[in-house]
Amino acid sequence: MKAYEEYHKIITELMNAIVRDEKDSLAKAADIIADTIQDDKLIYVFGTGGHSYICAEEMFYRAGGLVPVCPILDPGVSIAFGAARSTWIERLPGYSQRVLKSYGVGKGDTLIVANAYGINSSTIDAAIEGKRLGAKVIAITSPTFSKQVPSNHPARHPSCSNLFELEEVDVVIDNHMPVGDAIVELQGLDGVKVGPSSTMVNAFTINSLVLSAMETLVERGMTPPVWVSSNMPGGDEANAKYLKEYGPRIKHL
Repeated sequence: MKAYEEYHKIITELMNAIVRDEKDSLAKAADIIADTIQDDKLIYVFGTGGHSYICAEEMFYRAGGLVPVCPILDPGVSIAFGAARSTWIERLPGYSQRVLKSYGVGKGDTLIVANAYGINSSTIDAAIEGKRLGAKVIAITSPTFSKQVPSNHPARHPSCSNLFELEEVDVVIDNHMPVGDAIVELQGLDGVKVGPSSTMVNAFTINSLVLSAMETLVERGMTPPVWVSSNMPGGDEANAKYLKEYGPRIKHL
């Protein structure tokens, strides 16, 4: 079997596990998001470091995606402004609190904290601060990974907390990322695995949640506000009303 075939096989198994095991969590989180949209509040998404940053981009201004999504695109935790720097910042206690305040997260909003590892300071602080500010908090993370990280690891929050165990988190969705992230073994690499899984399972989990929330809204008799591809005929016209309505409210629109 070729390496990419093995990669496909394992990624498919992880996605199947999400579908099989996360039905209840997805339903609970979908209800929260549907409530938020019906109350005319916003869904904030914070991928709290490194490649988890992609999670906020994945939900934002996406063809077929929900409109009332405000991504927290903070340069501190983006690798675009320095890969090693993003690691230092995501380990900095107190940083996330200030970021959330600058975005205006508040009562009635939903905050999705997405971090496959679920242990660093920016992640733990974001969940705690989001709840303090009055938002509902949804976590997307891998409890399997978090449990394996020693309490004295330098990546950990000073409290040694795990995202999936925080009382401030209303719903935890397990993305089923395995320990180590990489999933394929190649001969000649002395046991070092390749082929990252975290972005794939995070994106699948996020879009599964979005679809579940849309279904919930339809079941409640509400038409979900959905972006249309601007590269399709009529796309610009369909999106114009949302840009006008949400442009003043969503920072990056």
